[in-house]
Order: sequence, then structure tokens, then C-alpha cells
Amino acid sequence: MDSMQRFEAVCRAMAEPEFYPHPVSAIERRDTHISSVFLTGKWVYKLKKPVDFGFLNFCDIEERRKFCEIEVSLNKRLTAGIYHEVVVVYEDLDGRFFLKKPGSFNKNGRIAEYAVKMTQLPDAVNLYNLLKDDKVDIKKMKDLGQKLARFYENSNQSPKIDHYGQKEVIGFNMEENFRQLEPFIKEFQEMEKWEFICHVGRSFLENRQNLFEDRLKTGRIRDGHGDLRTDHIYFYKGIQIIDCIEFNDRFRYGDVVNDLAFLHMDLEHLGYSDLSLTFLSAYVDCADDPQLYSLLDFYAAYRAVVKLKTTCFRIQEVKDAEQKALKNEAAFYLNQAYRYTVQFSRPTLLVFCGMPATGKSYLAQTLAKALSLTLFQSDDIRKEGLSYSNQKIEPFGKGLYRQQMRHHVYSQMLALAQKALKGGHSVILDATFSKRKWRDEAMRLSGDLDTNIIFVECVCKPETIRKRLGQRDGQGKGSSNLSDARLEHFPQISKDFEPLFELKSQIHLTVDTDLPLRDNFLYLLSKGYACKCAQIKNQVKKFV
Repeated sequence: MDSMQRFEAVCRAMAEPEFYPHPVSAIERRDTHISSVFLTGKWVYKLKKPVDFGFLNFCDIEERRKFCEIEVSLNKRLTAGIYHEVVVVYEDLDGRFFLKKPGSFNKNGRIAEYAVKMTQLPDAVNLYNLLKDDKVDIKKMKDLGQKLARFYENSNQSPKIDHYGQKEVIGFNMEENFRQLEPFIKEFQEMEKWEFICHVGRSFLENRQNLFEDRLKTGRIRDGHGDLRTDHIYFYKGIQIIDCIEFNDRFRYGDVVNDLAFLHMDLEHLGYSDLSLTFLSAYVDCADDPQLYSLLDFYAAYRAVVKLKTTCFRIQEVKDAEQKALKNEAAFYLNQAYRYTVQFSRPTLLVFCGMPATGKSYLAQTLAKALSLTLFQSDDIRKEGLSYSNQKIEPFGKGLYRQQMRHHVYSQMLALAQKALKGGHSVILDATFSKRKWRDEAMRLSGDLDTNIIFVECVCKPETIRKRLGQRDGQGKGSSNLSDARLEHFPQISKDFEPLFELKSQIHLTVDTDLPLRDNFLYLLSKGYACKCAQIKNQVKKFV
């Protein structure tokens, strides 16, 4: 009897109620390609199949024991009272199988298998089923984001783990997926899309090396979960997240965004983009990790490619009747990977606009620093070459602020933006954009270069503007504030400003800067990402 035949003999025994040393309400067997799970009512028993797939090798029973123990240890990090112990399936001299605790059997027989013993969780409370039943609210998703932030903060970090955040290792994993998928791609007749995914993924990895190095420096490479998806998350006595990857460290170590991108991709695959943005925003706030938005699409594309690969493998294993559904699912993952790739490859023009003293410059600077974006500010361009000590407060519409000079400043700023956007870099522009003609020019630039565009209009109460302008009066000569707008200019500035009525809501975000900066910053990160994604979806519809 070979190892798989013996394994199936154990499974047949575990399908019988008398096998268990406790009452059994019902027995259900569930299989994956690497494990068999037996649900008995109160307890679950999970066995590892004696298989060798290269990335894991469970052929030796001692390896199965070792990885059962590792599974219990690792999964206790994100659960409480769910993973209990490793138990032994014992075979006596008559060929009968029994469930025993290690060390509780005599020598007249042999160990047949090892199993992980778990508390059985109700299927109805896993995230996948809660979503289907419309029982997931914003609070649940915020709690999930915060739990994951705390998990990563406390998870292991070491030079060995950091190795998996290096560009070369990320590239190796990415190329492995590309190579393993090549035999299947021709069946989808989507070679142009596939080549785009491969080429852009490689280019991003090569051209954004500083971003990946920064993740290493800031300690964002951790021992994570590795298989973070909706059916592994349970809202039961808190939040229980089960079934992390224990069999290969390479699939568990890496950037925390890689882990989170799997759940993000899964939620979007199921049609819950808004809930995904909620949990991500809660994570970013709790973990203080705004850089997530710079890497999310890259890793989401990577995860979609992984799911495409595993789905293609499954197509080969099932009967013809099941293949059609799996082929449709694979096509969906291919299109999902393509959309994410377009998202991280297509630059965005962010136009920060609004009345002076609404806080747009400070917010623009904060976002540019957090996401490493190029920032061009009208005040900086206007006074290029002038020392702060020689600044002169100009009357409204005079000197540096006369109509001809204002036109020159906007032309120069848009020219700088054009150069950066052509190089594939997202850009932030910071100016009042008080005239529609200048906003139209920004729209025209975005259209000509086929980029995303988002207008961020900063607003606040008139009394707040007056107060801030009055504070500038008290700063005196030599202040580092480049803007010349003062309280005396306010009536004319208000009259001169043309409201942004022409902009559609899909590209127009309004930020109330009477609210705390932190709240506005988090709102802008999440809503800005959502606006970008919406524009991309419209662009790729004709291809998907």
C-alpha cells in the first residue's frame, strides 16, 4: 500500500463516528490539493496529504508532523481559542485506526498520521458568507483593518524576512508566476493583455526601486499571513483569521501590502470595492502607512496573477462539466490583473485648488511627501529666483499677480507637469485655479496624455480664511510663506474666484479644511484612490 492509499484508508476511518473519542453530530470532509479536513460538529481535524508540489513536500510523515506543529503555532497569532494541538492517528496491530494524543498509545502499533485539532467555526460567520448575506457593515471592516495593523506591528521582523522584500526576490516570484502561466495564456486569446501585464510589472519593479528600498528601511517587511482571503476571516468571538501559509516561508514573508492586497483583490473580485477601501483606510490610519496606496495595485495585480495560475491548475484536475465555470473565473482574474496593471502604470494629475488660505498647499505637500509624488506650486514658480527677504506684498492684480504674469505661471506649471507625466510620473499641482480656463487647460493636458485627473478643492468657512490671512499679516517680512494673499485682498479674491461647477463629481473631491489635517489626509488617500480606479474602469471597459 503506497502512502496515498494509506492516507485514504485513514480518511475512510475518520468518516466514521466511532473513530472519535467524543460525540459527533455530523461528519463532513472537505479537501484542498494539500489537505483533508474533517468537521465533526464541535471539533475540526486537518490532515496534510502526502504530496510533493515542489513548493511543499509532505511525503515524509515526520515532515507532516512538523508542519502540523508549525501550523498550530503560526495560526495562534491571529486567532484565540481556535487552534488547540496536534493529535495522532494511531493504527493498531489489527489495522484499526484511533485518534490519540501524542504519547497516549502503547507500542503495539504505529503512528499512521498527524492532524491539527481546531474548534469548528460556523460557516455563516466567515466574511465570504456574511458578504453574500449582506451582513457586513463599515464597523466590521474598520475593526478588521485595525486588527491587521496591530498584527503586522507585532509580527516577526528580521534580516532573513527582509530578504523577501528585496527587489530581486520580488522579481523572482513575479517571473515564476509568468513562467508557470505561459502554457495556459494562449487558450484565453488575450496575448496583448498578458504581455502588457508582464512588461509593465517588470518596468514598475525596475523603475520604482527607491520605493521598495524605502519599505525595507521603514520595517514594512514582515512575517504575515500569506493567504488572506474572505473565507479565512471569521467574525466569531471577535475576529478570527485562520489558515495562514505554514508550508513555505517564501509565501508568507514580504511587504505587508502584499498580504493586504490579496484580501483587497478578493473583495473586489466579489464586488465589494467600497468595503475593501474601508478596511484599507482603517489599516493605513492605525499603522500610519499611507505608502500602501503607492504599492497596492502592483501587489493586487501580482495576487490576481497567482489566483489565475491556481485556477488554471485546477482546470486540469476537474471534469469537463466543471471546466467551463473555472475558465470563466480564470478569465475574470486575467482581466482583474490587467486592470490593476493599468492602474499602477497610468499616471495621475492631481490639481489642488481653491481660495488662498484654505490649506491646500500644506495638504498638497503632505500628500506629495507621503506618496513620493512630484509637486509643482504656483507660488514657487512665480517667485523663482527671489529671496524671501526681498518679497513685497503686491496689491491684488498688480506686479507679479497681473493677468499676464498669472497666465505665464500657469503655462509654466502645466509645462512642467506635462514633462513629468510623459515620463510616467504622477504630479500634484498647487494653485488657486480660480479661473475655469486654467482648469480647462489642466483637463486638456490630461486628455492629451491619457492620464487620470483629480481636482482636490480645499474649502473652509469664510471666517477661517480671514483668520488665516490675518495671521499671515503678523508673520512679517521674511516669512517662508510664499503666498502674498492677505486679509485686505479677501473681498477681491472672493469676487475673482469662479466656482468649479463644470467639474463632474467623478473627478472632483471637496476637502473641508476646517476638519483636522489627519482626517483630511486619510480621506484624500482613500477617495483619491477610488477616483483613480473609477476612471481606469471606464477606460478599460472596452477591452474587458
